[in-house]
Amino acid sequence: MGLFSGTLVALGLLDDVDQARLGRRNTGNGRVLLHSDGEGAVKLLVLVACFLVSVPLRAQDVGLPIGAKPRAVTVADLDGKPVPLAQLIGNKPALIEFWATWCPRCQALEPRLKAAYERYGKRVNFIAVAVAVNETPASVRHHLAERPMPFPFVWDSGGNAVRAFQAPTTSYIVILDRAGKVAYTGVGEDQDIDQALSHATATD
Repeated sequence: MGLFSGTLVALGLLDDVDQARLGRRNTGNGRVLLHSDGEGAVKLLVLVACFLVSVPLRAQDVGLPIGAKPRAVTVADLDGKPVPLAQLIGNKPALIEFWATWCPRCQALEPRLKAAYERYGKRVNFIAVAVAVNETPASVRHHLAERPMPFPFVWDSGGNAVRAFQAPTTSYIVILDRAGKVAYTGVGEDQDIDQALSHATATD
């Protein structure tokens, strides 16, 4: 068991069956990364975000495995109205980013995401999921008023999407193919989003 995983286990934030979750893919059922209570989710996201500042991750180091199909969840728009995430994903490939106003890697990803949206926006549905950690829907709206993005943002107040997509931290991107199965995951500002989308849309 690694030092960081051991620390999380000691704090009760990782189950004993998922101590390697942060270092490689896992076919767990989604419960092993986050406890069902919001406090555990907040603690884990903050701890992992701090840890990842000094530990670069590559695509497929974290999150759902290729070919997995995330379970259906309901999130909310920034006005608090419930929205089934599947409604936003639709029947096209989709890119989902787990995002926060305070995330520097998310801000660093913005140019790549805007360029990807310009190229693939008609063939791929882009969605940003704002995590409910140290921010509010109001702060997200204020941020987007100053730094607008061309695709919708939703609010994950209960952590439903975080658990369904096994999101370990912000800047986590999942790309789904037309069948709703995972074609790519990655974390950090150096992700090759264009190449991942090119692969995901190759059969369109």
